[in-house]
Amino acid sequence: MQHQLSIKTLLFAEKGDFASEEITLFADLILPVPVNQLFTYRVPRSINALIKNGARVVVPFGKNRILTGVVAKIHQTPPSKYRAKYIAELLDDEPLVTPYQLELFQWMADYYLCSIGEVLNIALPAGLKITSQSKIQFNPDFDYFDLLTPEEATILEEIKQYQSLTYEELGKRVGDQNVNATIKSLIGKRAILLFEEVREKYQPKIVKKLRLKSSYEVRENLFELIGSLDKLPKQQEVVMRYVSQVPIQNEPYANRNGIEKSALARAEDLSESSLSTLIKKGVFEEFEVTVARFAETDARFTTSAVIQLTDVQQKAADEIIAHFQTKDAVLLHGITGSGKTEVYIHLAQQVLANASQVLLLLPEIALTTQMVVRLKKVFGDQLGIYHSKFSDNERVEIWKGVVSGKYQLVVGVRSAIFLPFDNLGLIIVDEEHESSYKQYDPAPRYHARDVSMVIAQKQHAKVLLGSATPALETYYQALHGRYGLVKLTQRYANATLPQFVLIDTKLEKKQRKMKSEFSSVLMEELQENLNNNQQSIIFQNRRGYSPYLQCEECAWIGECQNCAVSLTYHQRDAELRCHYCGHKESVPKTCPSCGSVKVRTVGYGTEKLEDQLKIFFPAARVSRMDLDTTRAKNAYQQLIEDVEKGNVDILVGTQMISKGLDFEKVNLVGIFDADRMIHFPDFRSAERAFQLITQVSGRAGRRERQGRVLIQTGNPSQPILQRVINNDYVGMYEEEIKERETFSYPPFTRLIKLIVKHPEVETSLKAAQQLAAVLVEKMGSGRVLGPEPPLVERVRNQYLFEILIKLEREKINIKAAKQFILDKVTDILTDKTLKGANVVIDVDCG
Repeated sequence: MQHQLSIKTLLFAEKGDFASEEITLFADLILPVPVNQLFTYRVPRSINALIKNGARVVVPFGKNRILTGVVAKIHQTPPSKYRAKYIAELLDDEPLVTPYQLELFQWMADYYLCSIGEVLNIALPAGLKITSQSKIQFNPDFDYFDLLTPEEATILEEIKQYQSLTYEELGKRVGDQNVNATIKSLIGKRAILLFEEVREKYQPKIVKKLRLKSSYEVRENLFELIGSLDKLPKQQEVVMRYVSQVPIQNEPYANRNGIEKSALARAEDLSESSLSTLIKKGVFEEFEVTVARFAETDARFTTSAVIQLTDVQQKAADEIIAHFQTKDAVLLHGITGSGKTEVYIHLAQQVLANASQVLLLLPEIALTTQMVVRLKKVFGDQLGIYHSKFSDNERVEIWKGVVSGKYQLVVGVRSAIFLPFDNLGLIIVDEEHESSYKQYDPAPRYHARDVSMVIAQKQHAKVLLGSATPALETYYQALHGRYGLVKLTQRYANATLPQFVLIDTKLEKKQRKMKSEFSSVLMEELQENLNNNQQSIIFQNRRGYSPYLQCEECAWIGECQNCAVSLTYHQRDAELRCHYCGHKESVPKTCPSCGSVKVRTVGYGTEKLEDQLKIFFPAARVSRMDLDTTRAKNAYQQLIEDVEKGNVDILVGTQMISKGLDFEKVNLVGIFDADRMIHFPDFRSAERAFQLITQVSGRAGRRERQGRVLIQTGNPSQPILQRVINNDYVGMYEEEIKERETFSYPPFTRLIKLIVKHPEVETSLKAAQQLAAVLVEKMGSGRVLGPEPPLVERVRNQYLFEILIKLEREKINIKAAKQFILDKVTDILTDKTLKGANVVIDVDCG
């Protein structure tokens, strides 16, 4: 749908005659802008009886903008500080946003210290938002060219060549930095027209279809038609093909639905011109239908499928249900390969049988792809899928499907928490420990696991958290009785946990056994696995070919011009790339500093490992799973299918391969560089290293044959590695929780990180120091740490300084402390001496 709403039209609407109106209604709207308030608009009389809370509306905002808003409240009180503008258009007959969602949006804004408009902006899929921009076009009635200056005449000629242009497009074409002043003059002389192009992004999928004219549904008429085409064999073949696909002779009404036009028009053995002729002659009728973008479930997938749980799984399911009688959340702590998914399905079936909805959250799109195949076999067309690889239109259809009740079970990544459920019975958060559930940019910087708890509370639903390596905060809550705790300690179908081998890379290098950075043990076992027709996984949590390029003569290192970080070398694209801002450069043939040709790659990324493995094992089929190879919509699915079908011998990947994937023939996992994970400067590094290595290791030997996990490390005696090989989660937890309590880290405190940004390092530091000083004065130096520059102190030409705030859960009023922090941040943002400073607030950071 596309509209052209002129500014004049909107102004005219505001001056309309409403004297005869019995009741004047106003609507408080949530608008997708970073301003922490609702905006009051006047409701036109024509939609008084139609407008409802939760409906989308189109409104003018500022001088030239058109925005999509959501109605939060309808009342009769006009705003006291400004004259309310009129709502331009009501988009929904029935609300697409539920009362639960409106309540959730406000809670998230309050808790994560952002505006409700920012929440709305990420909650609504892009396809549900109206987009608008000011456009310029030539006024065909203008005939006073002698009034124009040479500059105006030049710009007007440029405008006349196009139907319409935006300000930005026109500026680029004429290369004029002061184009706005010229446009303003041309508007004054009425040489051009300014209008707002408004477009609703969502477009239903329309399919063109064909059917025979209804008179040919009579058997005799059909035979007569076919006979009349004896001398026109190409046209006759088209009709015969249609009859073969539509059983019109036995079921005349089948003709009403017809078939897709493309089925005949694109058939290589049929004449497209003959089809066109038959349409012109009235033999075929063309018509259009609106269809869903998601194909109906294959007939082999049936909602009557029953999941048979093992005795151990059934016991776990019963314990979860028992806990739900007294607790709102339960942690299912099940080792890798224990069959947690079967328990999820069993519980989801029970909830759906009671006419409630289920949301299953997964941390990664790759895992969604594999999980959907299993869920489709059980839940069929009740299942909806929601993630960022889907188009805007596809996500809108899932959104509307939840509203209509078509999808009672949705599986999705973190953004699925914003779907318009109104009768949730169960939320399942699989791999609940995963950092992928945390949103970092833009605001709100929420954690989907934590928001799920709030949603469940508001809808009286239950939450099941599942993981082989729970987050320390989650396990703490379970041990202290806030959550129920159920354990699955046995692998499914008699599979055993993998055998671990620690490889001392220092010793291997000393004995000159290393081949590049691959140990002799890893190389030998990879070869043996290939000989046994088994699959292997090599894990390296760094994408790209090499972390950086370095000159051997002068030690030059390629760095990003916008960020204080080295550029990663990507061999396949022959470029240096910044993983923070996206800046790209071609690879220098000689050192830009000294001119030497001795510029070498340093370190190993997944792309380099892939290339080296292809050299070491030329007969092996080597593939890679990381962000660079899975950008396309169906790339995950294709890669997973290739592994499942045995078309991949060695899979190299980043943390994507650690998240719950189930490959039957994977018998060997190699951890290429464990030390880099363990020694990352972060209070969670030991926990995350344990989680990541354990999760990756869990991909090995998930059937009868025991798998093997080879861990390359420079220090095999590190305690965290001993915990991993002994599957000692409890030991890791007990050790880490003591340190957390000693140094006041979660779960004993809540963390809020403030990131101060400015293009000038002096101003950024001044703003950070000023902010930290007022916080310390009120809250104390023990609670406020910093400011300190982060690991990467400049990103996108902004210098960064971080302030970390620790708020004890029992000793401080969290809500009051947050409001104080927000007030002081606002003071910095409005300080004229710190113009251009920005502060990012990250609640529950880390």
